[in-house]
Amino acid sequence: MPELPEVEVVKRSLISKIQNLIIKEVKINDHRLRYPINKKEIRKIVGLKIKKIKRRSKFLLFFFNNDIIMLVHLGMTGKFFYINKKNTKFKTSFYYDINNKKDTKHDRVVFFLNNSQKLIYNDVRKFGFIKFYKNNNISNTFHLNNLGPEPFDHKFNYNYFRQYISGKNRVIKDILMDQKFVSGIGNIYANEVLFLSEVKPTRKVKTLKDFELKKIIKFTKHILKTSIKLGGSSIKDFSSSNGKKGSFQQHFNVYGKKDYFCTKKNCKNKIVKSIISNRSTFFCSNCQK
Repeated sequence: MPELPEVEVVKRSLISKIQNLIIKEVKINDHRLRYPINKKEIRKIVGLKIKKIKRRSKFLLFFFNNDIIMLVHLGMTGKFFYINKKNTKFKTSFYYDINNKKDTKHDRVVFFLNNSQKLIYNDVRKFGFIKFYKNNNISNTFHLNNLGPEPFDHKFNYNYFRQYISGKNRVIKDILMDQKFVSGIGNIYANEVLFLSEVKPTRKVKTLKDFELKKIIKFTKHILKTSIKLGGSSIKDFSSSNGKKGSFQQHFNVYGKKDYFCTKKNCKNKIVKSIISNRSTFFCSNCQK
C-alpha cells in the first residue's frame, strides 16, 4: 500500500500534469470500488477546472470550482495513469510496467481532459475509492477527522509524543502506524524509522526514554523527506508521471532484509523478521533495544 512519500510523489506528478485542466467527460467502466462510485456526484465535475491537488496522510484531494472536492484513496493497488495530448502514457503509481492490454482490464474510471489529455484511475483489487464532498465539510468526514498531525507538522513534536503515549501499554511500532497518532506512516517506514532510532519494534511505549522519543521524531522526518526526494519506494515498480522510478527501496536498512547483515558499523548480526499485528516486522536484535 502506498505510504505518505509515494502518495506525495503522485500528488506532485499530477500537479505538474493536470492542475488547471478541465474535466470534459467522465467514463465509468466499473463503479464497484471499496465504496461504489456515486455516478450522480462524479458527473458534477464535468466542465469544472482542477484548481489544486493536495495530500492529507495517504489521501489525495482534488479541488474543483463550485466548492467540490474529490477524495481519493489508492488502497492496495490503486494508481493513476496520465495520457498526454500525444497519446503517450505515464505511470504515477505502483506495481507493474505499463501494459496496455492488461491495464485496460482494470481501468475503472477515465477522466477526459482538455487538449485530448486523460487521467485514468486503475485498480486491480478495487480497495481504493473515489468520493465527493463539499469544501466546507471535507475535514469532518470520517476519513479525515480523526487523523493525527502530518509528520512534517510542527505539532508532531516531543511534547505531543509524550502526552499521546501517556498511560498507553501498546508497542511502539503499532503507535507509529496508528493514523490517529501521526498521518501517513505505514509498515515500510515504521520499520526503517525504528531501526535508525535504535528502538526495538516490540518495545512498550511506556518504557521509552525522552531521548528515544526525540530520535523517533527526528528520523521519521528525515526518512520521509529522503524517500520523497528519491521518488518513493518501489517494492515492485513505481514511477512518477515523468517516468522517474522510485529508488528509496535501494536504501532500505531492514525492510525485506531478513537474513541480511545489519548495516550498522561494527554489527555482525543479521536482520530478523517477526510478525506484529499481522504485519511483517524487520529489525536488528543487537542494535535495537
